[in-house]
Amino acid sequence: MRAPCLSLLMMTCTSMSGAERPAFQTLRYNEDWSFLHDSSRRADWLDPVKFIPLDGTNVYVSLGGEARLKYERYDEPVFNQQPADNDGFLLQRYLLHADAQLGSHFRAFGQVQSSLEDFRNGGPRPTDRDDFDLHQAFFDASTTWHDENAVTLRAGRQELAYGSQRLISVRDSPNNRLAFDAVRVLTRLGEWRADVWAGQPIEIDTGIFDDQRIQETTFWGGYITGPIHFVPGLNADFYYLGLSRENAKFARGTADELRHSLGTRLFGKYGELDWNFEFVGQFGSFGDDDILAWTAASDTGWTVANAPARPRAFLRADIASGDHGGSNLGTFNPLFPRGAYFNEASLIGPQNLMDLQPGVELALAKTVKLTASCNFVWRESLDDGVYGVALNLQVPPGSSRDRYVGTFPNVSLAWQAGRHLSLALNYVAYLFGDFVMESLPNQRNGNYVSTVATFRF
Repeated sequence: MRAPCLSLLMMTCTSMSGAERPAFQTLRYNEDWSFLHDSSRRADWLDPVKFIPLDGTNVYVSLGGEARLKYERYDEPVFNQQPADNDGFLLQRYLLHADAQLGSHFRAFGQVQSSLEDFRNGGPRPTDRDDFDLHQAFFDASTTWHDENAVTLRAGRQELAYGSQRLISVRDSPNNRLAFDAVRVLTRLGEWRADVWAGQPIEIDTGIFDDQRIQETTFWGGYITGPIHFVPGLNADFYYLGLSRENAKFARGTADELRHSLGTRLFGKYGELDWNFEFVGQFGSFGDDDILAWTAASDTGWTVANAPARPRAFLRADIASGDHGGSNLGTFNPLFPRGAYFNEASLIGPQNLMDLQPGVELALAKTVKLTASCNFVWRESLDDGVYGVALNLQVPPGSSRDRYVGTFPNVSLAWQAGRHLSLALNYVAYLFGDFVMESLPNQRNGNYVSTVATFRF
C-alpha cells in the first residue's frame, strides 16, 4: 500500500484519467504510478520507466530521478566567513530512485544521490558536495482494513518532512538533501494520520558510499494531522519531538543537549483567506542547565481570485526565543529546518529573532509565478547572538546592544516550463543592521543571485 500522505507534503492523491498527470512530490516515495497499468493512460514519453510490470497488477517497479543545476553568487562575503565571490559558483545535484511494489503489503525503495560543486572561492560548504552515495534505502510492510484505515512499518534510510517543514525538512534548497536512518510506524485512521519514529540523521561526507549516521544525535517523536470539521477550512497538526545531541554549541557554550518540543500547527483556507500558524514550546537540559525556549510563526494571506494575476498579499511573522542568561538556556532549537528558511540566500536561521515579512505573489501566467517580499529581522534577546540555518552561531552577542539584525528584500520568479522542467530566478539584498555592523566592522552589504534549472521524471 501507499504510505499516508501528511498535510502539505504532497498534492492530492487522485486517480488519473485522460491527460491528467500526478505531480512530482517533495517526498518522491509518496508518488503512486500504478494507474499506468492501464496502457491507455500512458501519454508521457517517460511513462515506460514509471511503471515496469513484473507480475500481475500490483507487482511493479517505478524509476524516477532529478537533475538540478544551480548557479549562486554572493557579491560580498557574509559574516566575514568566506572570501568574496565575484564570479559565483555552480552546484549540481543528481538523484535516481527505484520503487519496487511487491504486492499489496510489501515495498522497497532506494535512491542514490550525487552532489557536485565547482568554482566556489573557499571550496564547498558542508552541504555542497557528496560525490556519490546511498541517500535512501528502506522497506515497508503494511496492512489495511475497512478501506480507510492503514498501518505501515517503515525501516531504513529515508527522508522525513512534516507540516510546513519549519522543524523537520528534506532541506531541498541546499545541494544535499537530508535523510535519517530511522524506524517509523505510519498510521491512517479515516481522515487523520499519525506517525511515530526514532532515528539518527545522516552525515554528509564528500566521498563515495561513505555517508554514515551521526552517532552523537538521536531524534524521535510523534506527529498527528487531520481536519477540524467544526471550523470551516481548518486543519491541525499536533506533535512531540525529542532530540539528544552531544557537544551542542550555543552562545553560552558547549554541552550535551536533551530537548523536548511540544507543538501545534493550525492551517487552512476559507474563501479568499488562508492561514498557517505554528506554536512550539521546548524544555529539557543543556549540561547542568535547564532548557526553556519557544517560538511562534505565522503566514496569513488573502487572494483576489477574480483580479488579473490572482494577487495574494501575505504577511509572515516569526518570533523565536533567545538566551537571556540565568539557569535556563533560552535559545530555541529549530531542529532540522528548511535550508532556505526566510529566503534563498540562507543567511539566518530561526533562533533568537523577531521577523516580519510582508509580500505579494502574482500569477503572471498559468505556469509563471512572481513572489516579492521583504524581511525585517531583530534579535529577541540582546544577550544572545545571530545563528545560521545549520544551528551555527554566526555573530556572537559581543559588546553591541543593538537589536536590529537587517533588512532583506527578495524577489523570486518561478516558471514551470513543462511537465518535467522547472526554472527559477532568485534575488536577495542583504542590508545589515547596527548589531551586525557594530559586531563585524568589516561586514558590508551585498546582493545574492541564483538561477535554478530542475529536470524531474
